[in-house]
Amino acid sequence: MIKNLSKPFKWFFKLEAASGLVLLIAAIVALIISNSNYSELYFNTLDQYLFIGINKFGLKLSVHHWINDLLMAIFFFFVTLEIKREFIQGELSNTKKALLPIIAAVGGMLVPALFYVVVNFGNSETLNGWAIPSATDIAFSLGVLSLLGSRVPISLKIFLTALAIIDDLGAILIIAFFYSGDLSISYLSLIFISYMLLLILNKIGIKKFTPYLIIGMFMWLFTYKSGIHATIAGVLLASAIPHNAKNKGYSLLIKLEHAISPYVAFMIMPLFAFANAGVSLTGLSISSLILPVPLGILLGLFFGKQLGVMVFSFFAIKLGAAQMPDNSNWISLYGVSILTGIGFTMSLFVGNLAFAENIQYIDGVKIGVLVGSLLSTLFGYFLLLIFSKK
Repeated sequence: MIKNLSKPFKWFFKLEAASGLVLLIAAIVALIISNSNYSELYFNTLDQYLFIGINKFGLKLSVHHWINDLLMAIFFFFVTLEIKREFIQGELSNTKKALLPIIAAVGGMLVPALFYVVVNFGNSETLNGWAIPSATDIAFSLGVLSLLGSRVPISLKIFLTALAIIDDLGAILIIAFFYSGDLSISYLSLIFISYMLLLILNKIGIKKFTPYLIIGMFMWLFTYKSGIHATIAGVLLASAIPHNAKNKGYSLLIKLEHAISPYVAFMIMPLFAFANAGVSLTGLSISSLILPVPLGILLGLFFGKQLGVMVFSFFAIKLGAAQMPDNSNWISLYGVSILTGIGFTMSLFVGNLAFAENIQYIDGVKIGVLVGSLLSTLFGYFLLLIFSKK
């Protein structure tokens, strides 16, 4: 029974571990190319404009924007499918089990943001990046955790997965409410109509994805033109996909989640990492790291994340609101808390949104995210390696 229940988790962890390695390779390649003789080609290619559409009906965006707006909408579609399934029948469907990762995730979003705000207080331009260190990269963090094998109990892997999923939900809400532009009432109305049509399809029991996809494609276009970030269309589409936990047979949600997960893990996320991790390291020094933007992100990811997750978890467990994960202890829980500081793809994504109008800070975002994530990786990994039992 237990073996059968653990199969989906083992499949998921293997996928995340492998995709974390691919993400790391993509980021390293981007850094190498952006600091080589091919750097101009790298940046010019990302700035090239591509038209996708028929005749005059379509969009002309840069390669970088197609990746960040369209491909990341697919990523958020996948993430929302995960979130929905977890709340319906997964770890987050059990209130007692869900409380610890939920409380920890809240701490892991609030405290890093506070670190960033303290460092950037008084500067209205840089203050807009307050949410950058609040996100956890689920692929990277689980990838690092998987390297430790049986040293880390599966309960802590489930805890980290649930926490990262809650983090993603928080990031979605932050993007929707804080990083949207001037809103267009007409396009917002079209989004609303599209979403109502999706809910009707769900209500009448349509189990084929094609009708949802067609409406979703139009909704993405409406969302892009509305002033809300286009990735929100992926969130809305996924929330309308039908799934009934009581039905042991066919589930469109689970079918889609399994079908697109390899493409998200091994194509979309590495491509995003490759397109966004490239930064010139020429002239990089300690003084570069103590500028407000990179320093706020670095401190938020490395110190803020571990403090927020650990302190909130400690009080939740001590006050009896939540339980310590099975077969774990305070040291192992602390090690996992440090790993939540691996922000990488999600932090880079939020950084691009935060400074869309002030691109002079983007390099600082990349430096802060890369260093903060690297420190969290090294300290978290070696702490768990030294203090966890085989």
